[in-house]
Amino acid sequence: MHRFKPSLRFSQSSLYSYFSSHNFETAGPLASKLKSRSVVRFRGPDTVKFLQGLLTNDVRRFSEPVGERSSTVPTPNLPSVSVPPMYAALLTPQGRFLYDLFLYRPPKPDAKLDSSGSRPSSDPDQSFELFADVDATFLDELLETFKKYRLRSKVEIENVVEEYSCWQRYGGKLSEKSSSTEEPEAASVGWGAAVDRSGESASHGGNCGWQWFKDPRLDSLGFRGIFPSNIIPPLVEADKETDEQNYLLWRLRKGVAEGSTEIPKGEAVPLEYNLVALNAISFDKGCYVGQELVARTHHRGVIRKRLLPLRFLNDCGEEVEQKVAPGSEVIDTASHKKAGTVTTALGCRGLGLLRLDEAFKRSGALTIQGQENVKVEAIRPDWWPAEWLQEHQQHSAAA
Repeated sequence: MHRFKPSLRFSQSSLYSYFSSHNFETAGPLASKLKSRSVVRFRGPDTVKFLQGLLTNDVRRFSEPVGERSSTVPTPNLPSVSVPPMYAALLTPQGRFLYDLFLYRPPKPDAKLDSSGSRPSSDPDQSFELFADVDATFLDELLETFKKYRLRSKVEIENVVEEYSCWQRYGGKLSEKSSSTEEPEAASVGWGAAVDRSGESASHGGNCGWQWFKDPRLDSLGFRGIFPSNIIPPLVEADKETDEQNYLLWRLRKGVAEGSTEIPKGEAVPLEYNLVALNAISFDKGCYVGQELVARTHHRGVIRKRLLPLRFLNDCGEEVEQKVAPGSEVIDTASHKKAGTVTTALGCRGLGLLRLDEAFKRSGALTIQGQENVKVEAIRPDWWPAEWLQEHQQHSAAA
């Protein structure tokens, strides 16, 4: 039984600080400073080796020569090539989820301007480093866990939350087809009708070379970045900076959980929370903590439960607000059996870990335990691989 924390249900008074009069698909691009996330720095010659043996993704990419997957940005306040960020997770030895991390490799000193903005930076003795965007609620615990694994590895693990902040840009107007550093607004920067690549790149970069990147999980989630805490990132308009709860609502609509409360720490099975399709797991990298269960579950090919976006409705099919709390059980009205559990709730939207053979039955088949007047609509995200449902249907037919 998952234990879900009630902190993921928000008061109506603080909800929709922007979207009370705007629609997600037309209001963007919006930006939110993610106060729920903190920044950790890993620094030292053993950084990649250390993280490679712990995390679910292939961290060796950060130590390889920059190749075609990198972004080309010919402007002096950004490196000529930059390595895209990576989404990864740290698991228990039993293969259960502990923490998620967005890893960034900062630009090299000679590839960016110094803090004065007048000349290239120079620090030939600077050690290799990676920055990680992590769950702020569990920051101290996460630091202690990584330090426990460090042993004799030459890597420093530092809390740099006072120096850096995490941001997200999202909304319906952000192009899902744009590259890591290109989008409609950035492409319009410059003189005349042609695209000014230098202006475009500059619009993405902050001082000292920090920039926006496509969210490594899904293009439709928008752009993500780490920026110095004393600046407002580029492309963030004053009237488009909005409360982080709106970013949470954006994620709920997409069916994406984030952090160690929405993905229950020590309990969640990574594949049930769709971390494979969210680019958090490499099956080619070799051993890491908890790898055995993940590999066995993946190669078995049958995931009976998955995290799904939910919509809460009344008997008339109208959306109902603030009626459902995390931890509520979802019941199949026909069989009266439990179909799953609500993991996150915000307004009329939520996420739930549901059995697939119960989730997509006829309309109105699901309800909340003890609240039979609240119907639950499970939605299949458009980014799901088609084979997920095909594999489940084949398994159900065989059974």
